[in-house]
Amino acid sequence: MDQVTKGGPLPRRDAVAELLKDRKDLLVVTGLGSPSYDVMAAGDHDSNYYLWAAMGSAVTVGFGLAMAQPKRPVLVLTGDGEVMMGVGALASIAVKQPKNLTIAVLDNGHFGETGMQESHAGRGIAIDRVAASMNFPHTACITDMNGVAALRDRLDAKDGLRLAVLKIRPGNEKRVLPSRDGVHIKNRFRAALGFQPI
Repeated sequence: MDQVTKGGPLPRRDAVAELLKDRKDLLVVTGLGSPSYDVMAAGDHDSNYYLWAAMGSAVTVGFGLAMAQPKRPVLVLTGDGEVMMGVGALASIAVKQPKNLTIAVLDNGHFGETGMQESHAGRGIAIDRVAASMNFPHTACITDMNGVAALRDRLDAKDGLRLAVLKIRPGNEKRVLPSRDGVHIKNRFRAALGFQPI
């Protein structure tokens, strides 16, 4: 298989930083592990919801958030391994079609958190095509920074559900850890939405 199938050319930290540049009122849900480190490296924000010990849940948490906050754009930033763990969630999302939800899949073709074993995407599963087959109205496979910038420019549009696969280089970056205090993360995020802590 070629490099585009097993990950791709994009430097993950640069791609994530570009995606989050000038984020305005964007709400961000991160997948377990590297996506959380990448978002933290791009700059901590009260509207970041970092998931810990919730492998496979980023897409469903983002889905619920998009349904509860239809006036705010929601970005789920997660990995190819995590999406494939909960691929059935894409079908539920496709049925509801939240117009303010974007799912960005950092696809390096490997399970980065467990030893860089080859993932389903690394073995040829095209997650953007899976989403398209489930009637996601906007799907893309992005292999350059111009594509990342174009996706960023659409995050505010709230003009339809979208999923984009960002083909990133295999490998792990230095960990930039957000808080692991789940209560703090939850209450900070609630406050950013205008709700009282619980």
